[in-house]
Amino acid sequence: MINKLRTAVLVSGGGTNLQALIDYQKNNETACPYEIVCVISDHKDAYALERAAKAGIPSKITSPYSVMGAENAKAASRDEKRLAVSNAVFEYCKENKVQAIVQAGWLTVLCGDILREYEGKIINLHPALLPKFGGVGMWGHHVHEAVLASGEKESGCTIHLVSSECDGGKILIQKKVPVLPDDTPDSLYERIAPKEHEAIVEGLLMLCE
Repeated sequence: MINKLRTAVLVSGGGTNLQALIDYQKNNETACPYEIVCVISDHKDAYALERAAKAGIPSKITSPYSVMGAENAKAASRDEKRLAVSNAVFEYCKENKVQAIVQAGWLTVLCGDILREYEGKIINLHPALLPKFGGVGMWGHHVHEAVLASGEKESGCTIHLVSSECDGGKILIQKKVPVLPDDTPDSLYERIAPKEHEAIVEGLLMLCE
């Protein structure tokens, strides 16, 4: 019996990358070196929470409103909200004896103690070829729009270690796709998405090693 790496997956939206991790775990039950022990969302209505529920994985919502209360969240600065969410994620990870964290479409920039405690144990999926098209505000369709506006001939996705710099940690995996002349943000995303699903599993398997 292998000791499986106790993993938390952080989500904000639809959760297709979470699903890729769940499917790999289910399809390789005995050999899979990780176990998703909890899912954490910074958005209360993220469909990823339904995916977690269907897979029988406990989940928690750590939106600024849920961890600070409505009045405090309204009055808080962006940095205060980030720290409150980061600390709530950290506490839930400690409760669940989490050993590794995967940011799978997670939009809050983590800060504070969690980065020190889990240094080298947090990976993030970014929907472009870092260091290009990274940083604050570069997420989802904003990234694909920027890639198309720049005239790049290729794009893809990146798995990197999370550091205190947004999208700035060590790059572990990159997968590339061509940018076609008639691409829209949607068509480019559709070509990149399957690569994301491969890369996020590969990235977690690297952490397990």
